[in-house]
Amino acid sequence: MSFLLPKNSGRPLTLGIMGGTFDPVHIGHLVTAEEARQQFGLDYVIFIPAGAPPHKDQKLISSEEHRYIMTMLAVVDNPYFTVSRLEIDRKSPSYTIDTVRRFFQIYNNELNLYFITGADAILDIKTWKDYGELLEICSFIAASRPGYSFNKLKSIFGPAFKKITKKIHFLEIPAMSISSTYIRRRIAKGKTIKYLTPEPVEQYIYKNRLYLGSGAIR
Repeated sequence: MSFLLPKNSGRPLTLGIMGGTFDPVHIGHLVTAEEARQQFGLDYVIFIPAGAPPHKDQKLISSEEHRYIMTMLAVVDNPYFTVSRLEIDRKSPSYTIDTVRRFFQIYNNELNLYFITGADAILDIKTWKDYGELLEICSFIAASRPGYSFNKLKSIFGPAFKKITKKIHFLEIPAMSISSTYIRRRIAKGKTIKYLTPEPVEQYIYKNRLYLGSGAIR
């Protein structure tokens, strides 16, 4: 896991974990994490770059080390953010339930855990491995752009929707209109990405010539 956060005296830690490919990490990720930290009283937010996302073609994803380093560069100046190699070092498909279980193991269940993700991902939560257990042992923060409708979630869960809303919290983030795909496409077309991602990440991308060519248009 490569780190162990200190326990707070007299109470369990309240952590937010933010999983994603982070290919590349961008301002939308950082704004979401900081807003979630403040609104939900999180002690820390841990970014977890996926090692082998089961829903993505591995040939189309940048190397784990590139994605890990970019994420480290993006969060280094925030004392409440850190990055974990947990899924990268696992070398097997990255399932959220396995990551969540591991955190509870590390902290002997003395933990309040929030999983931070996008609203679109939440709409697919019934396809996640052991999603019922996930909703029992941790809470979710679903980030969306202003005006996004969660009516579809009501139809997915039906009568159970009211119970589900106790575990899924919605967070409006204007910067969610930015995406990693959008950044990759701009780079491939020779357009600027300034202010879309932190400057150290921007410089790392250019130095390592990431996302150039037709393979970046995805």
